[in-house]
Parts: sequence; structure tokens; C-alpha cells
Amino acid sequence: MDAWNAYEFSTLQKNGFPISGWLKFTYSSSTPNIVESKSVKLYLNSYNMARLIDGKEDLHYIEEQIEKDLSKAVGGDVGVYIAVGDVDTLKPLKGDFMALEEYCNVAKMSFDQYNESSDILEVVPSIGRYERWRSHSLRSNCRVTNQPDWGDVYIHIKGEKAVTPESLLQYIVSMRKENHFHEEIAECIYKRLYDLLDPEELLVTCLYTRRGGIDINPTRASNYYLLNQAPIIDAYNFCEKTARQ
Repeated sequence: MDAWNAYEFSTLQKNGFPISGWLKFTYSSSTPNIVESKSVKLYLNSYNMARLIDGKEDLHYIEEQIEKDLSKAVGGDVGVYIAVGDVDTLKPLKGDFMALEEYCNVAKMSFDQYNESSDILEVVPSIGRYERWRSHSLRSNCRVTNQPDWGDVYIHIKGEKAVTPESLLQYIVSMRKENHFHEEIAECIYKRLYDLLDPEELLVTCLYTRRGGIDINPTRASNYYLLNQAPIIDAYNFCEKTARQ
């Protein structure tokens, strides 16, 4: 699933008074298309000066229009929700994730690979029922503009094999010169780990920094149980922001 947060959505009532809120939309990674972020910003900005509704109670008409347009673009179902005023938030993912930067002795490590390679990952026997890691060191670059994209990555692994925390952190850092969309980075991390470990369960979620008021949060998981552990993928769940977001 891919979850998008538009923190600066706004439109006008028919009397000219502005309504501003937080728009969220989600869709499955199995759709034939994805939407490109700049085009989404231009599309949502087209509502800024449009006088379409009488008041907040009519926002569902705008939700339906955005849902229709985005569904046509991606070729699949899209969930859209607009929240105005105070918003109750949840954690993006259930459970606790250990920060790799805190667990690893970074000062004694070497980081010299800035292009992705599975050779960086060191496979070892799993020492626990499952492992959950997070890192704030993710950076890749936009495939269209070459601008840097910063993010946090969350990884859940369950199985007989794992990777060393040090090599996992080095691997995340190796994305630094890669030019891919956010969704492709999440899929790359997921696919590399899945092929190497053949895990019972695997989940990768990337929470990217907002740009132009929008952030993109792709989640890839091996089963629906794990997807249910990620409130971020539900269009009606507004989640806590990380420091980067």
C-alpha cells in the first residue's frame, strides 16, 4: 500500500471563505500505475481557489471527486479523506522498533558505499522470534528532478535468518545516490531482504519527508496480518509525524 499525506489542502466555500485541512489518500501497490508527486501537488492546488461547496459538511463531494480522478490515474481503488480542525493521530506502525543508529557503534563503522547492492547485507541466523528496526538515515533521490528525498525506514523481519544490524544500516545508507521514486526504494529494500532471508514475515515501511506539503509513505508486506499492523496505510487513520515529516 502507498499512503500520501497532503498537509496543506485547502479550498473555498461558495462565499469565498477558505477551508484548510489535512487530506490523505491511499491505494494498493498492485495498481498498474502510480501518480507522480509534482502532478499530485498541481492537481490538489487546483482546488485552492475553487468555490465548490457551501461548508465543511460538503467536503465529501470533494473527496468523491478526488477519489474518482486518482482512481482513474492509478487504475485501481483509491481511498480519500479530508480532516479539518483537530485530528486524532495514531502511531504509523504498531509495536516498538529499535533505532539502528543507537544500537550500532556507528563511530567504529565504515560507510563508503552509496549505491545499492545486496552484497552489503550480511546474513546470520536469527537470534529471536522477530526483529524490528528503524533508521532515520534513509536518503535517495527523485528520479525526475534529482532532488534529495529524506526519510525514515521501518523493517520487521521474522524467520530463521536475519541480517546483522550493522550491515542493514550500511545498506540503508547505500541508497544515498540512488535515483528512484519512494515506492521503488521501499520495494527494493523489501525484495532484497525477501530474496536473501526467505522470511516467514517481512514488512518495510518508508516514511518520507514532506515536500511541497505532501509526504509519501510506501509499505510493502508479506501478508495482510502485517498490513494490519501499519495504521499508516488506512486513508481514515491520521498518524503521528516523525521529526522529518
